[in-house]
Amino acid sequence: MSSDDRASGGSHGKHGTYGTYEVFRDPWGIPHLRASDSLTLAYAQGRVTAFDRAWQLEVERHRAQGSSAAFLGADSVAWDRFARQSRLDDTARRCHEALDAETAAWVGAYVDGVNDGLSAGAARDERFARTGLVPAPWEPWVPLSVWTATHVLFAGFATKLWRERVARALGDEAVTLFATDGPGTAGSNGWLVPGDRTSSGSAIIAGDPHRFIEDPGVYQQIRLSCPDYDVLGLAVPGVPGLGHFGHTGTAAWAITNAMADYQDLYTEQLRGEGPGLEALDPDGVWQPVARHTETIVVADGEDVEVEVLETSRGPVIVNEGGQTLSLHYPPRVRRDLGFAALPALLRARTVADIDRALDGWAEPVNVVHAADSAGGLLHRVAGAVPLRDGANRLRPVPAWDRRHDWQGWAETPAEPVQGFAVMANARGIASPLGVEFAPPHRADRIRELLSGSADWSPKAMAGVHADTYLASAEPLLALLPALDGLSPAAAALRARLLAWDRHMAADSTEATVFSAFRTATVRRLAADPVFADLAGAPTGPEVFHPWLYLVPRVGYALEGLLTTSLLPGFDRAAHVRAALEETAAAGASDTPWAEVHRLAPWSALPDPEAEWPGLGGDHDCVNATSSVPGFTDLTARASAARYVWDLARREDSLWAVPLGADGVTGAPHHRDQLPLWARCELVPVVTDWTRLSKESI
Repeated sequence: MSSDDRASGGSHGKHGTYGTYEVFRDPWGIPHLRASDSLTLAYAQGRVTAFDRAWQLEVERHRAQGSSAAFLGADSVAWDRFARQSRLDDTARRCHEALDAETAAWVGAYVDGVNDGLSAGAARDERFARTGLVPAPWEPWVPLSVWTATHVLFAGFATKLWRERVARALGDEAVTLFATDGPGTAGSNGWLVPGDRTSSGSAIIAGDPHRFIEDPGVYQQIRLSCPDYDVLGLAVPGVPGLGHFGHTGTAAWAITNAMADYQDLYTEQLRGEGPGLEALDPDGVWQPVARHTETIVVADGEDVEVEVLETSRGPVIVNEGGQTLSLHYPPRVRRDLGFAALPALLRARTVADIDRALDGWAEPVNVVHAADSAGGLLHRVAGAVPLRDGANRLRPVPAWDRRHDWQGWAETPAEPVQGFAVMANARGIASPLGVEFAPPHRADRIRELLSGSADWSPKAMAGVHADTYLASAEPLLALLPALDGLSPAAAALRARLLAWDRHMAADSTEATVFSAFRTATVRRLAADPVFADLAGAPTGPEVFHPWLYLVPRVGYALEGLLTTSLLPGFDRAAHVRAALEETAAAGASDTPWAEVHRLAPWSALPDPEAEWPGLGGDHDCVNATSSVPGFTDLTARASAARYVWDLARREDSLWAVPLGADGVTGAPHHRDQLPLWARCELVPVVTDWTRLSKESI
């Protein structure tokens, strides 16, 4: 591979002329880019990303465009159908057309870099040849398309389908009975420690975004430097800049999911056929429905025809079983994904700069922490949330009822930082904007840990990341003392569980026993006759099925179901007793938690021979390695990155990702961070150019 193929210092792209740039790598293979100007830097970011992660970029492009089944096969048809019916790529194209000229040029430079790097990147990765995938030039709006596809399910609008099912089965008063941080949602931890509580006297921002772990990873460690700025952070591969996590040297920011509700489902009334199809609008007028057919090509299978419908509310994403639902979501309504905020964040020098940049943020809606070296602090929500009737947030609403129209955009809250600020998807600053939030356990535990010192250093933050205390175990364990008439084995198990320290530590055998007991409890609760109408297999589009299975819903809502008054006659104690006896009868376990709680990442082309580590933690721990209680002890969702931003000395900052900097299987830096990440250890941020290895031209 020539040095030019490695995008290590070229100055002329095939799609235009850019200035000069250099590529450096630290000991972990993380790219540090230095360019003569910001457009050349965007070009270099695109080209290096394509070289490191060509397969990932092409998978994400095809998923956004609804064409991934063409090389991944029939398993990808469900997603491709959703992508086309929800018009993700078309929405991105419209948002790109509305960009200001400066932002469009910046995105275009990144795309030019991707296009100039794809060929060399694909040559490194045997998955292209194995699947027959040939890289194709990116269109100018593809980064916006990748962003849209990555985040369209973040607000969890599919939960409204579940709530509708619950309301029909148990009554309207039970619509939020299963409220919790459910499957398919994205969470995060984040905390901001002001300078009066650190050893340096300057603020520290730390945390970790929780997402489904993917191979290659969903975040890319990278540094971007030009005369206008020098920023390091975590990029979304396929998207220029550093949208979620960055450190400019004098200012830094980080986000978590605000758990806001900003996407609506409308029940549509349709009439007519073919080109005469119409939908009833709120004025009682039948309006034409845009309608066309697209073809999904399927590798080693028959092509699939997809009907794409769109009413004046939005694209129709469900049209079967007598139900027609359209999706109303802000980017399609506003023609804005907030991309102008991305270059503005790179130029930020102060908290005020970050705050102004985030005024233009759109999707996803985030809670933000920011700090600067002068002592400035920021805790706010950023994003576009529509003002509308409260019923819109809960379940599908009638499209023909004017009461459910959007009425403008909500103010995004901000509040002063007092003591320290914590964000972990629980109710708090974003409460006015959402319905369901994560339980408070992670946020409460982080506050408790932070309160234990007023002398925090960056290295000490790893102890917070690694914490495995499971406060959500308490409501289940609290029912055990009152159980009488237990068998000797069940009584011994009860004593063992009550003596347990509540830590889901990797080497804990009690954690394994508790998980087995919890699983038995969840399954017995789910089998109660009260839930009979919810127990059937999900119907409707397959992409929404993860939100519609009863057992995982019971597992994530276990705390609430053990205490709710909405289910008269629901004998919790009997189910818990039976679960305890069942677990005891299976025999005492001496298996460490990490042996059963293993990482199971998603990959577009899984490697059946890959070995993945066991982990500590659980879904309500700060070390949030999410199992699915009642279904599996494996974890597919965990910290997609960990970071510690030091505002005193950026070079004392730390970070880690689940795998590594290189997206090519078998490359030296593909999984070199995995063992450290599994132990919640961090690698140093290197900022001294003389300590980096320059890739020769």
